[in-house]
Amino acid sequence: MARRTTTRAVALIPALALATAVAGCGGGGGEAQGVPIVNEGTLTTCTHLPYEPFQFRDGREIVGFDVDLGKAIARDLGVEQQIIDTPFETIQSGQDLNAGKCDMAAAGMTINEVREENFDFSDPYFDATQALLVPKGSGIAGFEQLRGKRLGIQNATTGAEYAEANAKPAGVELVGFEDLGLLLEALKTQQIDAVINDNGVLYDYVKRNPELEVSTEFDTGEQYGIGVRTGNTQMREFINQSLQKLKESGEYDKLYQKWFDKLPDEN
Repeated sequence: MARRTTTRAVALIPALALATAVAGCGGGGGEAQGVPIVNEGTLTTCTHLPYEPFQFRDGREIVGFDVDLGKAIARDLGVEQQIIDTPFETIQSGQDLNAGKCDMAAAGMTINEVREENFDFSDPYFDATQALLVPKGSGIAGFEQLRGKRLGIQNATTGAEYAEANAKPAGVELVGFEDLGLLLEALKTQQIDAVINDNGVLYDYVKRNPELEVSTEFDTGEQYGIGVRTGNTQMREFINQSLQKLKESGEYDKLYQKWFDKLPDEN
């Protein structure tokens, strides 16, 4: 592909024009490895905190599985990663990417048709499903035991969509929260009776809160992807190549085990 210099130069013009326009608003666009980036010398990643263990603050540092993947992609680009904490709604709507706020969005984000209308996704990098978090010994194993009770959901998530379609018709009251931290704190303080969210974050939370348990999983068959601006083919392809390298080298498995205490094929 590198020998097709004429075709590549033409393809770069719209993306570079956008990057230049964005630079005029904020801080100097550029490129790395031939890929346009919105800020010179950095891969700018939009995320939404906290979503442990994918992205969260450890003291003053932002860490997590998604953060480490972003660092590896930035390393391949030959730049540093810069994290921007932004509302999840402006990530999934495509607003942040379209405005040139970031090069990519890594936020434990399920690939679905609605989001694919707003931006482009990388290849899948993580398998997930919805799960129910409840107080240990509560006997709540599904929506039937939550009839007339309060189920916490995180706004603008696939868990919220699943609850709207399945829990609400079963007579469950849904209570929305802006982020995962507020949602989990509401369960601990007994403002709500249960929480629905992705299984990865709930199992991680139970490790530090043994008074709670994941009572059931719902087979939603979800996969996470990294978002890029619609039509930003160069960035999308570079991310895909980088993710593939991570898997082939074994680094992906090491990062997975670091954050989830198991390998991807260990269920």
